[in-house]
Amino acid sequence: MTLDFLLYALIVLVTVVAMEGFAWGAHKYVMHGRSGWGWHKSHHEETEGLFEKNDLYAVVFSVFAVALFFVGHYLSPILLAIGWGITIYGLLYFVAHDGLVHQRWPFHYVPHRGYAKRLVQAHRLHHAVEGRDHCVSFGFLYAPPIDKLKAELRRSGVLDRERIERSVVAQGAAHAPVRD
Repeated sequence: MTLDFLLYALIVLVTVVAMEGFAWGAHKYVMHGRSGWGWHKSHHEETEGLFEKNDLYAVVFSVFAVALFFVGHYLSPILLAIGWGITIYGLLYFVAHDGLVHQRWPFHYVPHRGYAKRLVQAHRLHHAVEGRDHCVSFGFLYAPPIDKLKAELRRSGVLDRERIERSVVAQGAAHAPVRD
């Protein structure tokens, strides 16, 4: 019995770790891709209210976990353990991303050191770019070193281009070139 419990606990842990890889890929290639940007765009813009269209992703992913709980309960404890791993990852995501990074809780905590600070900084750098292209740091619980992310943004030149475009728009037609 103890060996079975350890095996299932290991499956839960491996699933939590694997979910970060899955979430990274889904975030980069689906949410920032053409097919998923329609929902995810709301997360990169100012929104009013408690929910945003992007929250539909959490609903979709939770359906998979619920299905694994249901099927796993009747057919396989391994599937049940995977369902638990997905659910635990979802809870960690909610705490780290929605709560800590985006402050969607009724109270606010801003970390000033350690990994939590790095996680917040990495995600802020992800949001430093307008639109879906040229973003960095697609993980939700893993944050690459901040220096690497900043260097990647500098290499892309996207922030400089966006700053110039905002400046031109802010100056308006008064500074537009004269046309004959």
